[in-house]
Amino acid sequence: MSRFFMNERETLVRQAVEGLVETHGDLVDAHTDPLFVTRREPAAGKVALISGGGSGHEPLHTGFVGYGMLDAAVPGEVFASPTALQVRAAIRAADSGEGTVMIVKNYTGDVLNFSIAAELLAETHRVERVLVDDDLATQSEDDGGPGRRGTAAVVAVEKICGAAAEAGAPITEVRDLGREVVSRSATLGIAFEACTHPMSGLRSFDLEPGEMEFGVGIHGERGIETRPVTEAASMVEALVTPLMERLGVRQGDVVSMIVNGLGATHGLELSVAAREARRVLGGRGVRVARSLVGPYVTSLDMKGLSITLTAMTDGLVELWDAPVRTPALVW
Repeated sequence: MSRFFMNERETLVRQAVEGLVETHGDLVDAHTDPLFVTRREPAAGKVALISGGGSGHEPLHTGFVGYGMLDAAVPGEVFASPTALQVRAAIRAADSGEGTVMIVKNYTGDVLNFSIAAELLAETHRVERVLVDDDLATQSEDDGGPGRRGTAAVVAVEKICGAAAEAGAPITEVRDLGREVVSRSATLGIAFEACTHPMSGLRSFDLEPGEMEFGVGIHGERGIETRPVTEAASMVEALVTPLMERLGVRQGDVVSMIVNGLGATHGLELSVAAREARRVLGGRGVRVARSLVGPYVTSLDMKGLSITLTAMTDGLVELWDAPVRTPALVW
């Protein structure tokens, strides 16, 4: 018997989208052939923002469709890229004439299919791309490799670009702003248990009691090292320190922070991790201007968390603070 709340495996993603729309029908609408999600009331006279990727990371991306963030989101099957035809249809539905910025996490299938969709529309739509590649665990010196994975920094990119687009920024400004946020962001994650894929019922990897995986990916990928579990303070410091080093953050700087639950980590634990992260940053003279704490980019039922830091400016803080109304993020 399945340990998931689902009917037929083949209908899992579609029925989840239907449930989202039935719950938040004032904000979002579903298109079923092909499958994608748009704002209930399409926005006119602004740059359209589109993102997407495999399902299993909810509320990413469908939960971030709405005022101040995305105009459309394209869900693939669990941990699988949406098709180019889905992306093409979403661009056609969301673009009101000011062009479209695609926010794409750096995975081969996503990059390929979003790029194909843009090529298919090259004669009729202006489409720009922001590639999110914030995961330090996949830092590589190999110029021919796929590069760093895209993880929870995508939430900051969607929020900040969404605010700029809502304010009427032109397409090149929205694109360049997204790329700036990516360059200012870095993420690392850890897990005590891997996720279980609903199609196979199997965990993606196994750990012994007392072990944790450092540097995990959001598709159930193993990390870069298996380490012994310690107290929260040292685990969080092991995540935050390399993020600060990567971004060159030092005394007097300002950051935003996302303490992201990977699916099965309780809010009590995330709040402890957020406390410890603030202590590490504050102890080094770094101020956390804004933060999110909760499950925003999950990996099904993975027992773990990730921390994302973004080096902020006054302008980025202002865009972060701009109003947003989506199923998963409101202020």
